[in-house]
Amino acid sequence: MATPFLAGLAVAAAALAGRYGIHAWQAFKARPPTPRIRKFYEGGFQPTMTRREAALILGVRENATPDKVKEAHRKVMVANHPDAGGSHYLASKINEAKDVMLGKKKGSGSAF
Repeated sequence: MATPFLAGLAVAAAALAGRYGIHAWQAFKARPPTPRIRKFYEGGFQPTMTRREAALILGVRENATPDKVKEAHRKVMVANHPDAGGSHYLASKINEAKDVMLGKKKGSGSAF
């Protein structure tokens, strides 16, 4: 008497587990796709660039090492260089962000 009952209970449990699995798979497939690319800073620029804004533009932390800042600057400049169709304004802001992160003062590098 107990054997048919246990067999029925096992079949019901397997059916419920299968139903749950199918619903979970459909929910997984229906979720919105996540972008695989890294997002850069979106938004307008402040009148005077802060260290936080410079870090957001370059995609590094505010306390990043100079080597990390230079590497991030190179990557962003390759994507936005004016010779490759990028904007002169964006290139100047990227260079300004690098200078702020490295602690350089504005206008201290060139005699021109």
